[in-house]
Amino acid sequence: MKLHVVNTGNFKLDGGAMFGVVPKTLWERTNPADEKNMCTWSMRSLLIEDGDRLMLIDCGIGDKQSEKFFSHYYLHGDDSLDGNLKKLGFSRDDITDVFLTHLHFDHCGGAVEWANDDHTHTRTTFKNAHFWSNELHWKWATEPNAREKASFLKENILPIQESGQLKYIERNGRITEKVFPNMDVFFADGHTESQMIPILNYNGKKIAFMADLLPSTGHIPLPYVMGYDTRPLLTLDEKGQFLNKCADEEIIMFLEHDSVNECCTVQHTEKGVRLKDTFKLEEVL
Repeated sequence: MKLHVVNTGNFKLDGGAMFGVVPKTLWERTNPADEKNMCTWSMRSLLIEDGDRLMLIDCGIGDKQSEKFFSHYYLHGDDSLDGNLKKLGFSRDDITDVFLTHLHFDHCGGAVEWANDDHTHTRTTFKNAHFWSNELHWKWATEPNAREKASFLKENILPIQESGQLKYIERNGRITEKVFPNMDVFFADGHTESQMIPILNYNGKKIAFMADLLPSTGHIPLPYVMGYDTRPLLTLDEKGQFLNKCADEEIIMFLEHDSVNECCTVQHTEKGVRLKDTFKLEEVL
């Protein structure tokens, strides 16, 4: 197995929304905001070579939304999905599997593209891939509640099913083991229904792709829960359970949204689980 970091770009979100009830005087110590109270976040995917399979975990925001839509999120930086795949010697057609942690637009928008110049038809970006979700989350996303409706964009989601490339992972409790060789999945329901957190078994190490269960190192203290989460008290419980597991088992956490830190580890302290180390993924491979 080989692992590669694939940065798909940066965007900005309101700092207050990202930290919920936590006062700005506290969260801005780790995530400074600009004059509009916006903080920079990454959209960092993970590419996994495993035998004859090439799996991409999440695929960024894509490029098919309107100029007005993108203006709300201040996309910036030189990174792109195609550009960084090319640097690794791959193209989108080489991808055999796309694992979607959940279907919010910044995680799955890159899965679908315009099929024609007048933007009347779409197609999946990865024509040779299976797209992996789960039935509970798919129903949640395609019949969205009012709170999340703006994050579940039908043009990002429905074409995947219409293509015949959609596959479901069966949920069996909180942790589903051996979904793929060398991968288990932790299901979390606080941010959104049945978000999937993949845990890779790699050369004697465990690496967890944290998605929105832990957006950044600044979110490690338990009360630091995003305002976007649909069930914040459940997130408290899930995050506490998972961070304790990471501290106990020395699990490496791969951070999708932290604009500074690719990975981190945590440790038990008198104040609870806290940050131990930060590093690039390549430093531990």
